[in-house]
Amino acid sequence: MVEEGQDLFATLYAQRLFFLVSNSATDGLVFQPLGRSNARQMLENRLRILRRSGRMADFNQLQTTYKRTFQ
Repeated sequence: MVEEGQDLFATLYAQRLFFLVSNSATDGLVFQPLGRSNARQMLENRLRILRRSGRMADFNQLQTTYKRTFQ
């Protein structure tokens, strides 16, 4: 989860194309393509928020995904 009602997905092929999927009551599911750098920045911001809020289980899980995808 990137933000409330938003998730980030990557294509299976080389993880170069990312999609931000938003779910709202009014619009339903909305797919927005993102570049690799924008996706990386979104995850880095989410990691900072999780670390500051003390949600270490969520932080560790997302950090594992981040490292596997971007490093």
